[in-house]
Amino acid sequence: MNEILTAFKEMFAFENVKWDAVLEATYETIYMTAIATALAFIIGLILGIILFLSNKNKSGLSKPVYGATSFIVNLFRAIPFIILIILIMPFTKAIMGTVMGSNGALPALIIGAAPFFARLVEIGLKEIDKGVIEASESMGASTWTIIWKVLIPESLPALISGITVTSIMLVGSTAIAGVIGAGGLGNLAYMVGFTRNQPDVTLVATVVILIIVFIIQILGDTVSKAVDKR
Repeated sequence: MNEILTAFKEMFAFENVKWDAVLEATYETIYMTAIATALAFIIGLILGIILFLSNKNKSGLSKPVYGATSFIVNLFRAIPFIILIILIMPFTKAIMGTVMGSNGALPALIIGAAPFFARLVEIGLKEIDKGVIEASESMGASTWTIIWKVLIPESLPALISGITVTSIMLVGSTAIAGVIGAGGLGNLAYMVGFTRNQPDVTLVATVVILIIVFIIQILGDTVSKAVDKR
């Protein structure tokens, strides 16, 4: 019992916590999450629209397009993130010049998140009233016009909810990437808190991650409700 009490006292005393290191790690986590979320949104939106349109269109060309896109999306969704980081290290080195630090983690974060968001985009687009799309088609609207004037505006609340979920997933992925040297709060929690037996550091890093997640969720819910005109 005394050992447990001692452990709790050490954990909540924050004797080993260097707040400048926590601040730097927080910045790195936010940096990785923000950049990866923005690029995953763009790539995932494109892939999701391709999936929706090629599956909706019953022409002969659409089937192989949907099949190829769906295969790529499912393939990268199925690879565990920690394995994905290792698997694409040569690619990361080639385009980023390094496999370490926050920039070294970005390719894996983007490649891991974009297919996940693409499926959420596809689901969101499928929820649009078919009558709205058919009305636009009957008036002779081009595919680009339908995408920009119908699909994206009508599915905007779902897209925002989807990118919110994706962003929260990315926060967790940055923590995993931190274990193998990507920096951020995951790196701080593992390399300092765990390996040096400093539970107070791990606790602080965990609390900061939770705060980031809560902020993202609140912002996402607020924006989604604001743009939902239903």
